[in-house]
Amino acid sequence: MNKSAVLALFAIALFAALSLLSGAPYLSAYLFGSLPVGNLLTALGLCAASAAAIGLSMPGTWLRAVSFVALLASALWLPVSAAMAGNLELSFSGSRGDTWLLISVGTLALVAIAVLWALASAGLAALSRRRDGR
Repeated sequence: MNKSAVLALFAIALFAALSLLSGAPYLSAYLFGSLPVGNLLTALGLCAASAAAIGLSMPGTWLRAVSFVALLASALWLPVSAAMAGNLELSFSGSRGDTWLLISVGTLALVAIAVLWALASAGLAALSRRRDGR
């Protein structure tokens, strides 16, 4: 994946993260009936970050495999969440909310590991190329 695509994916992930952290008012707007923008943006941000990690990783490496698993978990986060909640607003009752929270934190942690590993790997590769004069 080229650098522009990776940067665009990171920009999407950053936009999603900043929107969610700031509590932007558009997050509570609804799409497709009862799907809040915030829920869709969360899934999109997770997927974009995971895809960027794939773009930074070399084929055949553990990093690439972990990044693909992170992308799969990210892509499944919203449908699994909606199925657990029984609604697109992700309003939970009972112990399902606790289980959902663990799944969500696990997905976020997996994405963060893939992204940080990918950035560290890319940074070390760049330093090595600079040191070798390439």
